Amino acid sequence: MTQKLIFTNLVGDAIDTLVSDLGNPSVFVIVDVNTAQYVLPVLSEQTKAVQNGKVITIKSGDINKTLDSVQGVWKELQDAGATRNSVVINVGGGVVTDLGGFAAATFKRGMRVINVPTTLLGAVDASVGGKTGINFNGYKNEIGSFTEPLASIISTGFFVTLSQQELLSGYAEMLKHGLLDSRQQLAELLNYSVVYPIFDPDRLLTLIEDSVEVKQRVVEADFEEAGARKALNLGHTVGHAFESLALKRQSPIPHGFAVAQGCVVALILSHIKLGFPSDVLHNFADYVRKNYTAFNFDCDDYPVLLDYMRHDKKNATPDQIAFTLLADVGDARIGQVTTDDEIRSALDIYRDMMGI
Repeated sequence: MTQKLIFTNLVGDAIDTLVSDLGNPSVFVIVDVNTAQYVLPVLSEQTKAVQNGKVITIKSGDINKTLDSVQGVWKELQDAGATRNSVVINVGGGVVTDLGGFAAATFKRGMRVINVPTTLLGAVDASVGGKTGINFNGYKNEIGSFTEPLASIISTGFFVTLSQQELLSGYAEMLKHGLLDSRQQLAELLNYSVVYPIFDPDRLLTLIEDSVEVKQRVVEADFEEAGARKALNLGHTVGHAFESLALKRQSPIPHGFAVAQGCVVALILSHIKLGFPSDVLHNFADYVRKNYTAFNFDCDDYPVLLDYMRHDKKNATPDQIAFTLLADVGDARIGQVTTDDEIRSALDIYRDMMGI
């Protein structure tokens, strides 16, 4: 893994140092309409590279992570004379780093990228690990590439602009990393409040660094997801299906909420198939129910949810649905082929546990 991970609240200094080390090439700053309003003015005061860069603004929200949006970015890069030696600085959440990273990876066969995540979810997930992509034809992240950014600058300095929902959304990925790591890390996360007014940004930065370290270890062992990296799919097979159904309903849900809810289903399947401890399952489900609520669906939605799961990119074949499951906290088992009946049973149990 060659990506630099820089944990600092002196974001402007870090950007200017990186750009200077590259010989001060032309800079293109990709933001969405929200970060353009709330973050870009502050960041421009901190860094000459951003202040002097060409700003490209995209629409916010996962519903706009589309090929049309990418084409718009490509056109602006082309019109402004971007080259392979230029640098793209993605300033925003997961939509910006996913879409901006994909646009940069494909324009001129690849431009250098610096990610500046402004959301907790972006900091612990989308900006780290080299995955870029867009939604296509109703499916989450159907088109993309494995292309590492030059660096990701991770800070809690911009989190004061986030809503409670956005903080919780990012925290779900940290909870997932805790499940993959150890009972100690999971307990620390479950005992920390990420919402106002208890929110402690300094403590959170330490927890983020610990969480990103879990993801970094997995990615270094398997960058292109041939095997071990699939552990990071915990909760995502079902979570992406929930997101896709929500998009179909034209009522998108935050990615992190879908992941938290998907992790509950994955832990139920883990208990059924691998004997995952029921006390941890119930404690985790209680936490999710209280903080993330539940994704509402009924039995009539099972066929479409199963179809979305079959389109998960990590399945070995189109006819099989494979999950990352846990025998225990820190004991991931990838490629667990699961029958439709087992999934339906898990969805039934999920609805009971979550009070649907």
